[in-house]
Amino acid sequence: MCAAVAENPKLHRIRHSLAHVLAQAVLDLRPGSKLGFGPAVDDGFYYDFILSKPLSEEDFPEIEKRMKRIIKANQKFEREDLSVADAYSKIEKMGEPYKSEYAKELAEKQGLNTISFYTNGPFLDMCEGPHVKSTKEIPPGAFKLKSIAGAYWRGDERNVMMTRIYAWAFETREECDAYVKAYTDALKRDHKKLGKELHLYTIDETIGKGLPLWLPNGTVLREEIEKYMKELEFQGGFQRVATPHITKTDLYFKTGHLPYYKEGMFPAMEFKDVENGEERLESYSLRPMNCPHHHLIFKSIPRSYRDLPLRLAEYGQVYRYEDSGAVSGLLRVRGMCMNDAHIYCAEDQIEKEFLGVMKMHKDLYDTLGIENFYMRLSTWDPEDPKGKEKYVDNPDAWEKTQDMVRAAMEKSGLPFTEVKGEAAFYGPKIDFQFRTVTGREETASTNQLDFAVPPRLGLTYVDANNKEQVPYCIHRAPAGTHERFIAFLIEHFGGAFPTWLAPVQTRVVTVSDKFNDYGQKIVNDLRANYVRAEMDKGSETMGKKIRIAAKEKIPNTLIIGEKEVTDGTITLRRFGQEEQKTMPVAEYRDWLLNQIATRTLK
Repeated sequence: MCAAVAENPKLHRIRHSLAHVLAQAVLDLRPGSKLGFGPAVDDGFYYDFILSKPLSEEDFPEIEKRMKRIIKANQKFEREDLSVADAYSKIEKMGEPYKSEYAKELAEKQGLNTISFYTNGPFLDMCEGPHVKSTKEIPPGAFKLKSIAGAYWRGDERNVMMTRIYAWAFETREECDAYVKAYTDALKRDHKKLGKELHLYTIDETIGKGLPLWLPNGTVLREEIEKYMKELEFQGGFQRVATPHITKTDLYFKTGHLPYYKEGMFPAMEFKDVENGEERLESYSLRPMNCPHHHLIFKSIPRSYRDLPLRLAEYGQVYRYEDSGAVSGLLRVRGMCMNDAHIYCAEDQIEKEFLGVMKMHKDLYDTLGIENFYMRLSTWDPEDPKGKEKYVDNPDAWEKTQDMVRAAMEKSGLPFTEVKGEAAFYGPKIDFQFRTVTGREETASTNQLDFAVPPRLGLTYVDANNKEQVPYCIHRAPAGTHERFIAFLIEHFGGAFPTWLAPVQTRVVTVSDKFNDYGQKIVNDLRANYVRAEMDKGSETMGKKIRIAAKEKIPNTLIIGEKEVTDGTITLRRFGQEEQKTMPVAEYRDWLLNQIATRTLK
């Protein structure tokens, strides 16, 4: 249900009614098309169709024109409640197979005795409502068609793919215009657009959908974030490990990840192996997560309570077979490098370790200036009829660990919401949720408390009383995956990265080629201090070179002319600032190195 229902019932009615107006206009333009659903959503509405002939966004002006004509006609929205038998008969006359399927579900599975229909003008739809009284209540200039996308009927990939038309809608033209402008401006920050313009990554169908190739500029972003995380982890007492990308498939049966993750895994690879003259078949899988490998590192030697907490960290490459329709830029990929770590601890250490992990998140986000997120505690749902298929069946452990995580979060002082039914199969978790520039919500990072897998793999330690105990495991990934986290950073900074993170930290531009030697000397001096510096040796004019640097969002452009060479100075032009500053080369170098060392956001 749209959030606007509770917050603004009038706006919800307008949006829902506009969905019917859109459907009427599309059926008028594409006779014989079939209807799916057409609900109101948070910023407007959509409607799903099986079209008799394809539509594109080039058709939007014509559709909007027809919609405005319908609104002007002052069509009344009239409701009719029919018995199930009469409803079936009406839908059959309508010739709407998808409405018929849904009507049967309402009657047979939900037990409804009546089904409602709404008519406005020549358009009839099976619908619960509510709607405006007539189209004259719909502000004609307060909506705009947004986009076309594919959508499976009922959201199930086994069903037919429908055409979904999205639209914005508000109570006034001014609100709609302002929202559309903000959205259009936000799209300029979209990571897919900027990723291409700034040469950060590419995806080549020859390699495969969802398998990004990191270009040199994008690789800098990966390595800088990884470098910072390694520093935080070193300070936090983590030890680094390295593990293989594949494993025998049987490991995932032992951990219990199969069958939970089966649909998200690449198919197993089977090989014939010969040992002592005997042939056998072995199955290997690309790993969808790193934790089983780390568990076996824990298990590789006897452990004592004195070893705990044991913190193992790795930037580990994992592979998940995301649905083709879900794959999107860097946000949803099939090959990803995860900022993973696992903390093995005793029960009385959980709170302290969890608080330490939350502090690491805060330090990372503060350094990057990230504020637009919220935290979500995801718990199990004991009333879920599919609960035994989704979660480990141990109610006591669930309640105990959820209380532990909740108490740690409350002690941290960080705000969070709580939702049922979204826990990992082995324990409760905290997710850090972001909204992309296009309004889609994604999980950037996660922390999970695992009570189930360590005992399945036989992980133990000896306590102070010389008794064997099973450790708890905290799974944590403050920077999530390189792919998704960098997608957020691209949009967060709009591609204008702070100096410490920027792929090119300084570009030197000379007024004339005769000053190139001086410029190159500056570049060499900076590179000797591990600054990513380069000189533009192109044939363009100085003015054009400066514009190119600005287009590429270079944070620091140094302009070199005769005066700079004579005085032993540089003239600094910072991205986004018109004011220029001239200073000695040594002063600039020291200032720049401080910017990088302190990871300042300025």
